[in-house]
Amino acid sequence: MFNASKRGFSITFENGWTVSVQFGPGCYCSNKFAQENITESPNAEIAAWDSNGKWFDFEHDQVKGYCKPDEVLKFMNKIASMKRESIKDEDFLNQNQYSLSNNE
Repeated sequence: MFNASKRGFSITFENGWTVSVQFGPGCYCSNKFAQENITESPNAEIAAWDSNGKWFDFEHDQVKGYCKPDEVLKFMNKIASMKRESIKDEDFLNQNQYSLSNNE
């Protein structure tokens, strides 16, 4: 499922994970301090959560800012390839958040 907002978009994959890509005012991107909605950006803020509302963990935050298009695509592909049944309790980190190593 695709969902558009004034600051970006989100995609929910068949595995139940949703990826958010935001690049408007207030987001961690080049447009953070823009006074009006922007329709393009050289970078974006990304986040993801599962169907139970548990957030992906970026080491110390639930979002990662200033990501270039290639990094956004790599993150989306990794989240889309996660299988529900492969997510185990030991995959949880602080406050039931998921994490992937930087090497994946």
